[in-house]
Amino acid sequence: MKKAVIARLHSRFEDCAHEQDGVEYWLARELQNLLGYAEWRNFEMVVAKALTACANAGQDAADHFVDVNKMVGLGSGAQRQVEDIALTRYACYLIAQNGDPQKEEIAFAMTYFAVQTRKQELIEQRLADWERLKARDKLTLSEKELSRIIFERGIDEHGFGRIRSQGDIALFGGYSTQGMKDKLGVPPGRPLADFLPTITVKAKDFAAEDIKKVARRLKSDEKKLPGHAPRLKKGRRNGR
Repeated sequence: MKKAVIARLHSRFEDCAHEQDGVEYWLARELQNLLGYAEWRNFEMVVAKALTACANAGQDAADHFVDVNKMVGLGSGAQRQVEDIALTRYACYLIAQNGDPQKEEIAFAMTYFAVQTRKQELIEQRLADWERLKARDKLTLSEKELSRIIFERGIDEHGFGRIRSQGDIALFGGYSTQGMKDKLGVPPGRPLADFLPTITVKAKDFAAEDIKKVARRLKSDEKKLPGHAPRLKKGRRNGR
């Protein structure tokens, strides 16, 4: 997530923070807008899930989700009373956890409400760590799926290693996988991806996804992938 986006979201979340008797809280209808929910009824479903998660964690929901009423202005200049919920930091965190993590607002909120301080620098670092962990997990899943697809095409483990190494050579400007490990001082037995910056981990994942697409298209013409170990077909050989 870019620093400019973090700064913008941080400012919005800070502006909506309230405090009473030394306790900080947020109002659900304001949080609804912060998290990008256009309709209250849709946001209520997320709140309901958060309430369940709170109870499952052994917490008293009444300590974190407090029903309140407030006056809101109407277009005519009049006011009317609407129901709202005062939410502790923990309640807000549970709500964010039950939202869509692909949304920038949700991703930011999960970190913003997880840390005890609201300092932007710490939030930026926590978001960077979270984004890297997510990218690393995604790469692991992509490579497992790629391994399965390639082995189904009859390519052995040695051939799969060659494919990965050739991909790294292309990605790292001529350095092989072992060459990059040596350059970065990766301890023996540790994956190279554990020591790469987030953007490079994402690049490796993109490359793995690209190879998966090619591998899925391979049928009879499997030799297009390097390292192919042809399978022997059962049947007669040498006229027998």
